[in-house]
Amino acid sequence: MFPKTNILYASLLLVFLTVSCASVHVSNSPQEQAYQQGWILKAGDINQDNYYGVTVANGMVGLVSSASPLQIDDTVLNGVYDFYGRGRVSNILRVFNFAGMILDVNGTRINSNNISGMTQHVNMREAYFESRFTYDNKAEVTYRVRSLRHLPFTSLIEMEVTALEDIRIRPGSEIRSPAHLRDVRNFYAEIDRPHVNIPLLTSVADSPTGKHRVAVSNSFLFDEDVRPRLVHEDWDHEMHLVHFTKDLKRGETYRFTVVSSVISTEHVSDPHNEAERLSVYAMLEGRERLIQRHLSAWDELWKSDIIIEGNLQDQIDIRSALYHLYSFAREGTGYSLSPMGLSGLGYNGHVFWDTELWMYPPLLILQPEIARSIIDYRFNRLDGARMKAFSHGYKGAMFPWESNDTGEEATPVWALTGPFQHHITAVVGIAFWNYFRVTQDVQWLREEGYPLLQEVAEFWVSRVEENEEGGFDIINVVAADEYAENVDNNAFTNAAAIKVLQYAASAARQLGLEPDPQWEDVASRIVMLEMDSGVTKLHATYQGEMTKQADVNLLSYPLRLITDRDQMLKNLDFYQSVVDPVHGPAMTHSVYSVISSLLGDAERAYELFHRSYRPNELPPFSVIAETAGGTNPYFATGAGGMLQAVLAGFGGIDLTDSGIQQIETPLPRTWRSITITGVGKDGITITNTSR
Repeated sequence: MFPKTNILYASLLLVFLTVSCASVHVSNSPQEQAYQQGWILKAGDINQDNYYGVTVANGMVGLVSSASPLQIDDTVLNGVYDFYGRGRVSNILRVFNFAGMILDVNGTRINSNNISGMTQHVNMREAYFESRFTYDNKAEVTYRVRSLRHLPFTSLIEMEVTALEDIRIRPGSEIRSPAHLRDVRNFYAEIDRPHVNIPLLTSVADSPTGKHRVAVSNSFLFDEDVRPRLVHEDWDHEMHLVHFTKDLKRGETYRFTVVSSVISTEHVSDPHNEAERLSVYAMLEGRERLIQRHLSAWDELWKSDIIIEGNLQDQIDIRSALYHLYSFAREGTGYSLSPMGLSGLGYNGHVFWDTELWMYPPLLILQPEIARSIIDYRFNRLDGARMKAFSHGYKGAMFPWESNDTGEEATPVWALTGPFQHHITAVVGIAFWNYFRVTQDVQWLREEGYPLLQEVAEFWVSRVEENEEGGFDIINVVAADEYAENVDNNAFTNAAAIKVLQYAASAARQLGLEPDPQWEDVASRIVMLEMDSGVTKLHATYQGEMTKQADVNLLSYPLRLITDRDQMLKNLDFYQSVVDPVHGPAMTHSVYSVISSLLGDAERAYELFHRSYRPNELPPFSVIAETAGGTNPYFATGAGGMLQAVLAGFGGIDLTDSGIQQIETPLPRTWRSITITGVGKDGITITNTSR
C-alpha cells in the first residue's frame, strides 16, 4: 500500500493535471482565445423582457440583434430619410427585415419557448453576430449575421443545423415589411443559367410619403452541389419567404447561407433592379470569398486599434466603443453619424454636435478617411447652413442643430435647441481645422476647409453684439448645458466662437492669405465671465444651479482655451459637484476624465472614465445608453466621449497646428501600458507606460 501522503500527493497531482488540461483545452478554443484577447462581446443571461440588442453594421446597413431565435430586431439603412414618427420631422428609414429565418424540426416551428441553452456573442475582430441554441435534444442550431464591410449594401446570414438524432428540417429565409412602408410588392424569380440557378426573393416599397423607393433582394448559397427544391410562399404584403426540406442523419451538420442586398433611390435611381444585381453578384462570389473580403476590410480598420495591457475588461469595453464607431461610419460616403449610429431610430437618425465634438475626434485620430466623410457631409450641405443664417438675419453659414439629408433644420418645433443652440456652428468649423491639423492636407484646406471656415467666421462676426465696455456679447442662446435655455454669454458658446475665429485666421495664413481683421479682433473681445469664487461662469445669470452636462469644462478640453492648471482644477471641482447625477448624458464624465489626466490625477481620471459609461450599460451585451438607467442604446456619442478619455487622457494624444503630438499623462494602476496603433495619416504607433 502507498503511504497516505503519497496518495494525497497523487490525488492533488491528478486534480492539477485535470484542471490544467481543461484550461489548456479551453484556451485553445478560438472563441476563448479571442475573448482573452479582448475581441468578444458575450451576452450574459438572455432575458427577452430585459434585452437590448447589439448592432452589426458596415456604415450603411445596421442590423440589431434579437433575443428571439433566428431573428433580427431592427434594420436601418443609412442616408435615407422620410417624414414619419415623432415631431413632424424626418426620420432615418427603418427598412425591410430581411435577415430573419425560420426553422421547423420534424414539423414543429422553433421559437423562444421550445429552445434551451441559448448563447450569443459578437466577434468584434471579424464583425459578426452569432447565436447558438438547442432544440428539444434533437438539433443544435447556429445563426450568424454579417453586414459585409466590402459590400456596403449587402449582408450575409448563415444557419447551421447539427442533428442530434435523425430529423427532418425545413429552414427558410423571410422578408418582412414594417407597417410604415407603402405599396409593398413581393417577387420571387429564378435566373436559370447553364451552370447555375439563381433564386431571388425580393420586396419593393415606397417610403412613408413616397419620397423614396426601397428594395431588398435575398439569394441563396448551399455548400452541397445539389441544391434543394425551393418553395416560395407569399402570405400577404407584410411577409413572404422561401423554404426547403432536408433530411439529416444523427451527427450530420447542414449549412445554408443567404446573401441580401438593400438599397434605395437615395443611392441609385432603380433600386429594384440594383438590389437584385447586387445579390446576384454576392451569390456568385460565393460564401468563402465574401467572408474573406469582409475580413480583409476589417483587418484594414483594425490596423488602428487601442491595446490595453493589464485589464481585460477595460480592453473589451474600449474595443466595444471602437467597434461600434467603426461599424456606424464609412469612408467615401459623405454621410455623418447620429447619436445612435445605425442601432435604431433614436433622435430620428439626425446629425447633431454629437458628431463633431464627441464621435469625430477618435475617428479623426484613428481613421482619417472616415473622418473625411463626416466633414464632407457638412461641406456638401453648406447651402442649407447659408439659408439658415440668412433666415435668422446673419451672414455666412449657420448649421442646423439637427441635420438630415438636406442639411436644413430638422429639430422638432417644440425643442428650443433648433433656433438657439448656436455653438454647433463653431464646433463644425473646429472639426474642419482639426482635420487639417491631423492630415496637413493643404489642397483640401484650400478647396473645402478654408471656404467653410470663412463662412463660419462671417457668421460669428455678424452674431456678436458689442457692449458698452467694448467687449462682444453673444446674446440669447441655449447653452451646451441644455438646462440653461435663452441665456447670454454662455461659456462654451463664447469660447467655441473665439477658437473658430482664431482657426479661420490661421487657415487663411496657412494658404498665404490675409485674414479678415475682424476675426481676431472679435475673438479677442468676446466676453468670458467668472463667479466671485474665480470659477468660470456658465452664463450671465448663473447662480450655481444643477447642470445637465459638461459646458465650462469643455474650455479645458477639447477647446484648450483654459490651460492654467489651478483654473482647470477649480472649474472641475465645482462643476463636477453640480452636474445632474441621474439625467446627465454619458459623455460628461469622459471630459472630466481627460481633464484629470491632464492634471496628472490618474486615479480620478480612471474613476471618471468608468463613470462615463458603466452606469449606462444595458444587458446582455453591456451596450451603453445615453444616461444612467436609460433605455436607448447604442449611444455612440457616449462611446466617442469614452474613447477620448482613453486617447487624449491616458494616451496623451494632443492635436496641434503641427500635427498629432503626445503629452505626458499617467496611466491607471491596473494598466501596464496602452498602445495606440494606426494613428493619423501616417499610421504611427503611440505608447504610454507612464506611472
